[in-house]
Amino acid sequence: MHKPGRPMALTERHVAFLQPPAIAEEMPPPPAGMIQGTREDHLATIASLMAEEPETSEVWFFAYGSLIWKPACDFVELRTGLVRGWHRSFCLGWNNRFRGSDENPGLMLALDRGGACKGVLYRIPANAVEDNLVKLLEREMGWRPSPFPPRWVTVQSGERSIRALTFCIDRNSGRYVSGLSVEQIADVLATAVGSRGSMAEYLFATVTHLEVLGIHDPHLWQLQDLVARRIEAVYGSG
Repeated sequence: MHKPGRPMALTERHVAFLQPPAIAEEMPPPPAGMIQGTREDHLATIASLMAEEPETSEVWFFAYGSLIWKPACDFVELRTGLVRGWHRSFCLGWNNRFRGSDENPGLMLALDRGGACKGVLYRIPANAVEDNLVKLLEREMGWRPSPFPPRWVTVQSGERSIRALTFCIDRNSGRYVSGLSVEQIADVLATAVGSRGSMAEYLFATVTHLEVLGIHDPHLWQLQDLVARRIEAVYGSG
């Protein structure tokens, strides 16, 4: 059972064993069937999203993974909240560039249908909504079509019910991964490394920031323990 304040098994020492390779001067082209998203693409996506919520006076986005510890755009307010009908899952595969390789591809977090997810709400400055949403989409939708397109969800935060943008997996995208056991996911997270770092680093940062915010995710907590054990088995206390 998790106890508040209990230290994580996965530490910066474990993460340090898994170093990214030297970054090539030029990034490889997008995966087959995908093209790089442009500012015009992102503006069109934003226009479509805003048309779905014409009464929105505040624009929020809901973070459940790396956007918690690297928001990608400016914000003026932060709140924790719960979204129902979606859960945090390592279901976006297979990443062989940024946090994986052809030999050991990585798995990224996305929201998948079912359950619930506690995460972080960020409110975008009212006087710079478009520019900041473009930054957000550039980060999350560098290539199109996106395997986890943005959509509106309802997030409960205290007494408030807030409509927010977030990124949910498209199960028909060809990038959807399901049916893996927690042990199989841990095997991936303990070995995959790419140009932006390792999956172990991604997991460590996500769990650390969730815990600081008072959000305990039992699944991620189990994974960080399993990943630490796997790295320890390979590298020992070296």
